[in-house]
Amino acid sequence: MQNTEWLAMAKRIQAIAQAGLFYTESPYDKDRYQELSDLSVQILSKLSDEPIEKIGALFTEERDGYQTPKVDVRAVVFNDKNEILMVKERVDDRWSLPGGWADVGYTPSEVAVKEVKEETGLDVKTIRLLAVMDKKNHSHPAEAWYVYKLFILCEKIGGEISQNTMETSDIQHFSLENLPPLSEPRNLESQIKLMFEYKDNPNKEVYFD
Repeated sequence: MQNTEWLAMAKRIQAIAQAGLFYTESPYDKDRYQELSDLSVQILSKLSDEPIEKIGALFTEERDGYQTPKVDVRAVVFNDKNEILMVKERVDDRWSLPGGWADVGYTPSEVAVKEVKEETGLDVKTIRLLAVMDKKNHSHPAEAWYVYKLFILCEKIGGEISQNTMETSDIQHFSLENLPPLSEPRNLESQIKLMFEYKDNPNKEVYFD
């Protein structure tokens, strides 16, 4: 069995354990569900190379019933040369679309606008949703969390590029023929190519799954 299959099962076990911990009133069942949760954290840590403490802390924070997917929002911004805006991630020195985890209290559009401002210094407005992707259906590296990715087309309306931020070290625009090394936990070449398809075909339907 491949690691991706084990990873999917461990995530499912964690989801069942968290639901059980939330709903059961039996002390005996709580102990069993907690044991399942702890075992799944150990498995997830070994399969995803994330520290047990980090994974365990995340699930403790989210222990409020059914576990739901995390949401990653990516902003898609083109310039007038048909080049796409990308930022260089400090964590791996590779490139990604501006974006990050969705914050509670923000709409997806607000997250996209905020992330672009924080990571590039540019002001943008959102145009439309381009894609909703289940990360497990694409060839991203394995990780502990179940993630949906939203790709939102944005248009620059102001601001100035700020080359140095807490999470990124460089900001550039790239053509489809000259893409840089990509930060694959965040975006794949196939996804970037799809974004260019939307640029060339504004009436293309939203991609999902």
